[in-house]
Amino acid sequence: MLVTTSYGADENVLRRGRRLAEELGGKWADRNRLSLAELRKRYAENDVLVVTAEGVSWHPGDGEPVTFHPGMSLVRIKRMRRGEPDRLIALSGASAGDRVIDCTAGLGADSLVFAYAVGPGGEVTAVEVSPVLHVLLREGLRDYKTDFRLWNDICSRVRPVCAHHLDVLRGMPDKSCDIVYFDPMFRSPIEASDGIRPLRRVADHTPVSSEAVKEAVRVARKSVVLKERRDSSEFERLGFREVNRTRSDVAYGVIRP
Repeated sequence: MLVTTSYGADENVLRRGRRLAEELGGKWADRNRLSLAELRKRYAENDVLVVTAEGVSWHPGDGEPVTFHPGMSLVRIKRMRRGEPDRLIALSGASAGDRVIDCTAGLGADSLVFAYAVGPGGEVTAVEVSPVLHVLLREGLRDYKTDFRLWNDICSRVRPVCAHHLDVLRGMPDKSCDIVYFDPMFRSPIEASDGIRPLRRVADHTPVSSEAVKEAVRVARKSVVLKERRDSSEFERLGFREVNRTRSDVAYGVIRP
């Protein structure tokens, strides 16, 4: 991977870019007046992380650029503000003050919805094993601007962690959080999204393990939730006997410890 900046970057952007290059183990390249195509050719790298004053974007060699965006999470939060129920929040039992572990955070859409639901006294740990996705989420939570007045408070409740969820769960005491959530969407995508498709190459495609679910049941006080296709065999394999299916392609399995 190559890390560079926009044209004419100031010293703050340059420092941030070099820091991210070091963190990701990527090659640092001064942008000068070179196009991304020229940089790819010069450094023999296809994937480029570009740092600007506005944020961070990932430019895969075989797809459209990707940057953090709250997507449907912001729509869902605004609906909840109007008193409309959210299916995931209702099934998980999330409420004010809860601690949530999102084991497969990706770009954090569900982490943000949980963060709204748990309120100022709660916290969401957004675990992501892919360093690229982790950086896009972490930096995006800091950079993204919206006129939604609660946005910064909601983002402050999300704690991004770059790790494998099994390692995180193993290190937690019994009954030390309220909800553990799995969404292996990148392994078996529910929606064909042009924005998400390029990230499949850097996402972890390993299925959720029985050991991870066992650890989740051990640490969760309220619920363990798995999101999958409505016809998925993963619910049965992993022991989710309570499965909520609707006409939607999305289904949720729930274990209540």
